[in-house]
Amino acid sequence: MARGHRRKCLCCRKLFRPDPRNRRHQRYCSMPRCRSASKAASQARWLAAPDNQGYFKGPTHVARVREWRSRHPRYWSRAGPLQDQSLAQPVDFSSEGGDFARLALQDFLTEQPAVLIGLIAHLVGGPLQDSIVRATDRLLRLGQDILATAATSPGWQQPEPRTRSPPEP
Repeated sequence: MARGHRRKCLCCRKLFRPDPRNRRHQRYCSMPRCRSASKAASQARWLAAPDNQGYFKGPTHVARVREWRSRHPRYWSRAGPLQDQSLAQPVDFSSEGGDFARLALQDFLTEQPAVLIGLIAHLVGGPLQDSIVRATDRLLRLGQDILATAATSPGWQQPEPRTRSPPEP
């Protein structure tokens, strides 16, 4: 390939040779960080288009997703290649050096918003965004009501953050 066909990556600013099949529009090199930047830029361009502004919101799109799911009822029950490759690994709870030994449950959950969203989606029975939002609002109001009720009862004090104590011998 001639020397003039090299291009500067928009992310890392290093010179690279674009793939001959995508030479006219490839602007990022193949490094993982640059590929992620390319994906983010592509998604931002797609979301900026006027036709795509509300693509994931509203009753029209909820109906579109429901219709698609009715046509593909077994989609969520299939185990694809990703599930085959990521087999569960046993966790050794005997060592105290792991993250599980150091983090309290509430600390672990606040660091893992995906766990909370996944749990809510599991409780709701599906990953529809509108259902998750309604369930989250309902859970938030319930939690606030419980905390407000507990705060007005006599002798109630705000609980202090708990730290995990070392295991007893």
